[in-house]
Amino acid sequence: MGRWIRCLCSRGADPLMLLLVLALGCNPSSAAAASPSVPHVKPSYSFGRTFLGLDKCNACIGTSICKKFFKEEIRFDTWLSSHLKLPPSSLLSYSGNYTDDAKSWRLVDITRLTSKYQHDRADKRICTSLLKTKTCSLERALRRTQRFQKWLRAKRLTPDLVQGLSSPLLRCPSQRLLDRIVRRYAEVPDAGSIYMDHLTDRDKLRLLYTLAVNSHPILLQIFPSVEGWPFPRYLGSCGRLVVSASTRPLRDFFGAAPEVAADLALQLLAVLRSMATNDLNYFFFFTRVDAGTFGVFSNGHLFIRDASTLGIIDKEEGSQLIDGQQEYKDIFSCLTVDCQAPLVSCDSIREKHSLVMVCQELLPRLLAGKFQPPVQEEVDAFLQRCARGLGGGGGLTQALAELAELLRPLRSCDSRFAYRYPDCRYSDKF
Repeated sequence: MGRWIRCLCSRGADPLMLLLVLALGCNPSSAAAASPSVPHVKPSYSFGRTFLGLDKCNACIGTSICKKFFKEEIRFDTWLSSHLKLPPSSLLSYSGNYTDDAKSWRLVDITRLTSKYQHDRADKRICTSLLKTKTCSLERALRRTQRFQKWLRAKRLTPDLVQGLSSPLLRCPSQRLLDRIVRRYAEVPDAGSIYMDHLTDRDKLRLLYTLAVNSHPILLQIFPSVEGWPFPRYLGSCGRLVVSASTRPLRDFFGAAPEVAADLALQLLAVLRSMATNDLNYFFFFTRVDAGTFGVFSNGHLFIRDASTLGIIDKEEGSQLIDGQQEYKDIFSCLTVDCQAPLVSCDSIREKHSLVMVCQELLPRLLAGKFQPPVQEEVDAFLQRCARGLGGGGGLTQALAELAELLRPLRSCDSRFAYRYPDCRYSDKF
């Protein structure tokens, strides 16, 4: 009691200090220790939910890699120091660096499924079409749709749940393919099940939204590179950004040396062959190719960099949607494309479809003027015939073999091709 009296009766004490002493049991030393100090502020990069697209969730791709962004374990190449701002949100893709231990870093690609302009236009379309307002809660609007209500009740992802979506991946769906999507969807804990019991309502909306906007990240998840598929590794998503292993687009190699061009062309042919013939009996086809469709890793290995234009036909089960069902349209069919765009019939896709497109758009730019005669003339003659649809009775296998036979002697075996060096030194194939 005496201690309390001495403290309270201290006439020289500052009133604020007296209140603090009372709160701390009238121990002046405790009060001194509790006086606030200026915290040490660690320089940090500032993230906005809008830049990542987190303000749009759950009408987004996922959140599996958000912690990496906020812990600064994913950095954009422009982040040279903490005072620099984030890159412009209007860009479609960014080059970045990724680490697991804060010591070793590796290059990654950070991409949007579509441009921010297209995203904003799609968001506005959702609000004006479904709620008749200029702005709204995207999640609440999409949850009210008939399609999503069917998704909520479904135990299994079936063809009727994806009918009319614009993604080429779902143009000719089979139940086996849809089961693979659910079983390998990487934005949720792996349940290894074909049933959607382990997907929350939020997870179902994110999966549906991703399939409706751009199926690129889904293809990377269900056909992973570690199993030998020609796609870069999927590392995760945050909001509307996707992070994957970095590749340089094929356009960067159009001026490459002849032996490099020949090597890349042979790899491209091998990818097309694996797309047509593989152990799982899936036939992959492109609806469009350009100079950014394929990419090259730092070790010289060629991969499919942009899978957004890839469709799949199940040679084992076939398509389980008839053309009439494909014409079904709703808001999910029109998020990023014109709803009036005609859909390609599954029956119209031929085995040589992708090779012809590559012969028209890519191989001439990669191989033009690279070799000595008469090899160059033979390559040019083949590409011209291929671009016209090959003609004759030969199929895809024969056409691939014919061009590969011309190109194989033209590639070299040295350290520039790290993906096959030094193995090529001890192989008769080289």
